Amino acid sequence: MILKTVQLFLAVEHNQPHSIKPENDANISSFILLGFSEVPKLQVLIFGLFLSMYLITVLGNLLIILAISSDPHLHTPMYFFLCNLSFVDICFTSTTVPHMLVSIQRENRAISYEDCVTQMFFACVFTALDDFLLTVMAYDRFVAICHPLHYTVIMNPRVCGLLALGSWILGSLACLLQNTLLLRLSFCMDVEIPNFFCELKMMVQLACSDTFVNNLAMYFSAVLLAAAPMAGIIYSYSKIISSICRISSAQGKLKAFSTCASHLSVVSLFYCSCLGVYFSSSATHSSLSSSTASAMYTVAAPMLNPFIYSLRNRDIKRALKAFLLKR
Repeated sequence: MILKTVQLFLAVEHNQPHSIKPENDANISSFILLGFSEVPKLQVLIFGLFLSMYLITVLGNLLIILAISSDPHLHTPMYFFLCNLSFVDICFTSTTVPHMLVSIQRENRAISYEDCVTQMFFACVFTALDDFLLTVMAYDRFVAICHPLHYTVIMNPRVCGLLALGSWILGSLACLLQNTLLLRLSFCMDVEIPNFFCELKMMVQLACSDTFVNNLAMYFSAVLLAAAPMAGIIYSYSKIISSICRISSAQGKLKAFSTCASHLSVVSLFYCSCLGVYFSSSATHSSLSSSTASAMYTVAAPMLNPFIYSLRNRDIKRALKAFLLKR
């Protein structure tokens, strides 16, 4: 219902007349997602690969959520944020992969203007949420290691709820601004997007009208949604490393570091894949390279997160085992 309402709003906005339109503006009603390859034989392989990755992502993250929810011992701030991250990863992957699978099955790479902008909005929101939640989880580890005696007071349920709610509000508002500005743009006849989903930067590049304000908003959002969270994560881990170095016993250092290893691995995977997207899109307009880079943070990272957290975490493995035995 919400998705239909958003699409109706986008349709109304798109049909409003622009005061200035390029001569070659054809009132665009759809875009073409080039995806990975046009070779028919490869489409079957791509379909099978991404269907498998999608099912693993949904199943893995869903098991993490159910295991944490069913085990009272895991009702702590760290696992509360992990549960939120798993939910966001399911939504993130569901925003892009199912449409791509349907397009391959129907042999139709077109996507309507309303669906494209709606997909772009939710992809932006869930990317921002990943950013903010990883930052909040870094702060949680900072408090746990650097201020262990005050941990339960600082990271109380009210604070955890506000941090999660604030992440949703900031991410949604920033992406809503991007979408509102995008609705004012006019598009030329060249409506081929060199990716498997509608990505903001590529859509702005296809516009015929002036994109100065859009580029300015993208730089502002990059600072808010990427640079600021990254700075927060770096600051938190600098303090964590400093505290770990002051621990006298080797066993104590290893135990303290092991509580951060999974989170640090997820952060590295997410940010490296995101940087790969923007570097690849700036260096080349190849559909294969852009789609491959985008798949790293939209599909591969959400799929690997449950494995990273479960393989190195005894509490998660114990909770998963108990949950599966009950069923």
